[in-house]
Formats: sequence, C-alpha cells, structure tokens
Amino acid sequence: MKSRLVFAPMGLLLLLAMTAGSNAKAQGRMRARYRVTDLGTLGGANSFAYSINESGMVAGGSNTTGVNDLVVQTGFVWHSGRPISLGTLGGTACPDCSSEGSAVSANGAVALLSETAMADPNGEDFCEFNVNRPARTNHQCLAAIWRNGNLTALPTLRGGKNAAAFFVNKRGETVGVSETGIPDATCATPYQVRRFAGVKWAPDGTPTPLSPLRGDTVSFAFTNNDRGQVVGFSGLCSNVILPPFVAGGPSAPHAVLWDADGTPHDLGNPAEGAGNNVAVGINNWGQVTMNSYMSDGTIRAFVVTNGMAQNLGTFPADAFVTVAPCCNNINDRGQIVGFSVDSSFIPRALLWQSKDQAPVDLNTLLPADSPWYLQFPGGITNTGEIAATAVNLNTLEVHAVVVSPINGFCPAARGATPALLDSIRKRLQLSSRN
Repeated sequence: MKSRLVFAPMGLLLLLAMTAGSNAKAQGRMRARYRVTDLGTLGGANSFAYSINESGMVAGGSNTTGVNDLVVQTGFVWHSGRPISLGTLGGTACPDCSSEGSAVSANGAVALLSETAMADPNGEDFCEFNVNRPARTNHQCLAAIWRNGNLTALPTLRGGKNAAAFFVNKRGETVGVSETGIPDATCATPYQVRRFAGVKWAPDGTPTPLSPLRGDTVSFAFTNNDRGQVVGFSGLCSNVILPPFVAGGPSAPHAVLWDADGTPHDLGNPAEGAGNNVAVGINNWGQVTMNSYMSDGTIRAFVVTNGMAQNLGTFPADAFVTVAPCCNNINDRGQIVGFSVDSSFIPRALLWQSKDQAPVDLNTLLPADSPWYLQFPGGITNTGEIAATAVNLNTLEVHAVVVSPINGFCPAARGATPALLDSIRKRLQLSSRN
C-alpha cells in the first residue's frame, strides 16, 4: 500500500535525474550539513525507504534481481551495512508477490504488509501493489511481523480478508488497518467492497479494533508512539479514500487521535480547510502531524499541539502540495520531515527544524558534489538521521538512503537550486509539446 510516497511516472523520475545532474555540481557558499549513505537494493534497480529507528535501522522495499519497477518490491530491513530481505507471505508459491517493510522496532522486529499466494476473494487490491498493473491478479494482503528471519502473518479483525501494518513502537505494539468483513457498496476507493478499521496488535499479535468516531463507519491507523497513542483517520466508506496518495488519497473527513485505551478524538478541521484531514505521525510528546485539503484545492501539512493546529507553511514556489508522509515524520525534538510538489508535479524533500521555522529543501544542505536528489523522506530519529528515497544523478536509479548530520569537517553545500527546478519545468514543457 503506497501510502508514503507520491510515485511519479518512471519517465518523470528519469527526467528529474537527468536535469538535476546538470545542476548538482554548482558550488554554494554554505557548508554542507548532511551526508548521504546509499542503502543499496536486494539486487534489482530500485529501493525505497519508509522508516528508521533510533539505532539507524531502516525498513523499506526493494526490487530484487532482474526487476526494474517502481511498484514491484520486496520488503527489507537495512542493518549492519546491508539490506536484508524480509520475503513475502506468498513464498515460493507466488514469485511475483510483493511486500513492504513499514517500520522497524527498537529490538529489530519489522512491521510490514505483504501479498499472499491466494487471489483476493473479492477482487480487491488492498496492498495497492497493482496500481500500475491492472491486468495482474489481485492477491490477498496481510499485515505481518518479521523477527529473527521469520515472517509471521498477523490476524485480521473478525470477518476480514485483508490487513496491513504501518508502524510498531518500542512496546511491540503494531498498528495498521484490517477489513471487518462488512460489505459496503458505497466505498469510494476503487476495488474496495468491504469496510475496514484501524487496528492495534498487541506484542503477542492479538488485534484490537480502533473504533471510528461516532457517526462514522470506517477508520484507519497510520502510526503510534511509545505511550500507546495512535493517529489516523475516520469517516464513511463513501468519503474515505485509501492510499496511495497518487490515486487521490488518503483522504477522510476526520483526522483522529486514539488514546492508549482506544478512545478516539477528532483533531478538528484547520482554518480554510475543506473538511478532508489525515493524521500521519505522532511523537512521544503527543504532537501530531496532519495533512489537510484546503478550500483553494491545495494540500497543506499541519502540526497539532495540545489541540491547536499550526500550518507548517510551504516552500517558496511550491504552492501545490506540502505534506508530511507516513509515519515517523516527527521526532521528540519537534523536527519534521516531509516533501512538497509544485504545479509540474516535481517533488523535493523538506525539513522543518521546528514548527515555528519555514521548511528547508534538504537538497540544498548536501555536499555540492553529492550525486543524490532527495525526494521523499521516510522518517527521522531523535538524533536527526533521516531515511529517504532519492534519485542517483549518475545511474538514474531510485534508492533508499540515510541522510545523516555531518560532524566535524563540512564540505561546501549544494546551496539553493532554483535553476534546477526551472530546468525541469522547461524540459517537461518541451516534452509535452512533443
């Protein structure tokens, strides 16, 4: 379920890489603040970073040997300098099944979602791995936990056939979503014909539903903190759009915070909001990151502190989309990572040092000779390490990377990159004319 990234078409990613390459070596007067470590792949062309824990372990997905696809992937955890495959619940019986490592806990257990070898009985594509492959058979999707080399499916809620896990906290509590088995012909997401509910799985795997707000019929949980609080969204199956973002979602009427005991709270609608709100992250102080559709058609990121929503602002010239992606996008120091998308659908990774400071393009803080263009952050630790998905300007591949603060000697930074975006827009306009 591609909830974390806005996947541009492959041609756009390649165009981005080629145009960025001509500008990446421009010297800046600033000192670089971050260095980039390539996490590699599981043998294929591309990999994607979705989360990072305080020990620097990264969970994500990767192409395997012989695969060059931005959708088909196998979950991995990056540990001790290499990506380790998590496999899929389809096993050898389903060589084309995909999985996605969502988050890695403090003890190294990984929460993930995976296809199984069984065709979905209702024709649904709950994992969303078939977004760009409509002719492929839709497989059942299940939440799972990987521990010490063993992949174990987590149970669905009663009557449900599909589930997905998105985060796991230090207490070993995993959160995500499960179908409930209740038919609903009004569901807004294509192929979805059953209602669903947010879930908190106990360390032993026991699932507990996270109830929607009163008057709603479905809920969805993205992430939890170490205090047991959970955030996500709630609505009717007719007005909730599930991930991926590229299909118009996630979108829901209500961003929700669940207390540790499961009590839901509506986080409200920001000023000038259009009534579509999704809570995507929470730190251990209870600060919540939320994305909202605005009345002018744009999408904005907010941070909610003690019930008050603060607009995080936009990067200059990127007035189209500014969001904080799922799931550990805010650390306990209040640093936030996200990305913006301009009117030409060009993404850039952003960093907010605090809720009171304007967003900074992370690419401007890399060494001037760095081959990487950062697009989508996957998470940030309390020490400021960031997991991200980036384009390599030399190979034109998309890789998972770790972006680490530089200590000691600081090389020259790349600096501001307005020429980079101008070049990309011109190339896109030229391409559209042809």
